Amino acid sequence: NIASDAAVSGNYGCALYCATKGAVVAFTRALALDLAPSVRVNCVCPADVDTPLLARQLADANGGYTLADVAAAYPLQRIAAAGEIAHVICSLAAPANSFMTGSVVTVDGGLTAG
Repeated sequence: NIASDAAVSGNYGCALYCATKGAVVAFTRALALDLAPSVRVNCVCPADVDTPLLARQLADANGGYTLADVAAAYPLQRIAAAGEIAHVICSLAAPANSFMTGSVVTVDGGLTAG
């Protein structure tokens, strides 16, 4: 499953978004219990990713904030590339991680570490 960093730490102005992503996390954990040992269920919680959606959000902000402003909020001082999130997803699905189920993996450049 894919949720968001907002599932593990709230964000201003988007309570419904945070609640729905939090529900995905809870669903992941419950489903992992229900489907074990036959099926593994994990959740990835990415932060901002360089996608057309983020580009639209920046455009809609009309200069209120920029990509540099967004990146500055992260300890790694940048946002994720889509491939970085995909790599984590593929890793979770790999047989080498066959003992992982019910896990919630944040991929957020350190944003939720503090």
